[in-house]
Amino acid sequence: MKADEWLDVLMSLRERRVPAVILTLLQDKGSVPREAGTKMVVSLDESWLTIGGGNLEFQCIAIARDMLHSGTQAPRQETFALGARAGQCCGGMTQVLFEPWGLPQPEVYVFGAGHVGQALVSILATLPCRVNWVDQREGQFGAVPVGVRCHHTDDPCEIARNAPDNSLFVVMTHHHPLDLALAETLLRRGRYRYLGVIGSQTKRQRFDYLLEGKGIARETLDTMRCPIGLPDVKGKLPAEIAVAVAGEIIAVYQGVA
Repeated sequence: MKADEWLDVLMSLRERRVPAVILTLLQDKGSVPREAGTKMVVSLDESWLTIGGGNLEFQCIAIARDMLHSGTQAPRQETFALGARAGQCCGGMTQVLFEPWGLPQPEVYVFGAGHVGQALVSILATLPCRVNWVDQREGQFGAVPVGVRCHHTDDPCEIARNAPDNSLFVVMTHHHPLDLALAETLLRRGRYRYLGVIGSQTKRQRFDYLLEGKGIARETLDTMRCPIGLPDVKGKLPAEIAVAVAGEIIAVYQGVA
């Protein structure tokens, strides 16, 4: 293992726009599994390198992920006694520095890889957000911008149900019944920061009628944007629609709307 391998990990995470926590052993006393200066990198879903394994590493990964969940940007320092009570038999003591790296970014889910979806994802890929692109059709994504995660699935609603809380959702699939199913799934799950469904005011009225018939309350329906996009941005070209929708998403994650 290279001494600076953790830098390679961070560069890879930066390309993928994944925030993480850097763990560094600051000092060691007595018998410890790794020496001072040893580093490890932890994201919400993965970890790289090691500070010695065992219960110490398990506790440190849990602390790092709590920091990521809370979005804290302040470094943190913890002291660990490596005795039997801590599930370690080393008998020494070590201090660990936890440094958040990379600002947490909003999760955006775009359902649909048609012309407007492709134009929208191209814009979102340049913004400080993590873009998830979902479509049922294999090979539909074409050229995928760097950092965009593609989900080819037979059940887009499953992706919608399992997305992180406070995500932003844009529904613009090739099939109106699928748009309706996704809207219903997301309205029932709640816990989103933004839900937009592409379509006209006529489509909105029909969806409201059908979704109310399925038992979704009026106040819940009012949290769904349809039509979507900044109203002052006119035009029907895919790029024009994409700019209008991207502008609305920016306003939401910046706290303007």
